[in-house]
Amino acid sequence: MSSMENTVKYTGDELEEQKIRDVLSKVYSSLEEKGYNPINQIAGYLLSGDPAYITSYNNARALIHQIDRDDIVRQLVKTYLK
Repeated sequence: MSSMENTVKYTGDELEEQKIRDVLSKVYSSLEEKGYNPINQIAGYLLSGDPAYITSYNNARALIHQIDRDDIVRQLVKTYLK
């Protein structure tokens, strides 16, 4: 069996989706650890764009700024409606 048979190929879309999933998971955990309601805080950030909704704990604010808010919303809608 060659190593090529075990190679998994990802499209750019799949990699972006995974990045969004990873960032949201880390941000969610950081908010939860600090005692916030993660759903309300993330929703507030997505609706307003105000970074104050996201804690800077564990670098969560910087992480979520790596991804365009519109991309996050699109991914959430896509995942929810599948």
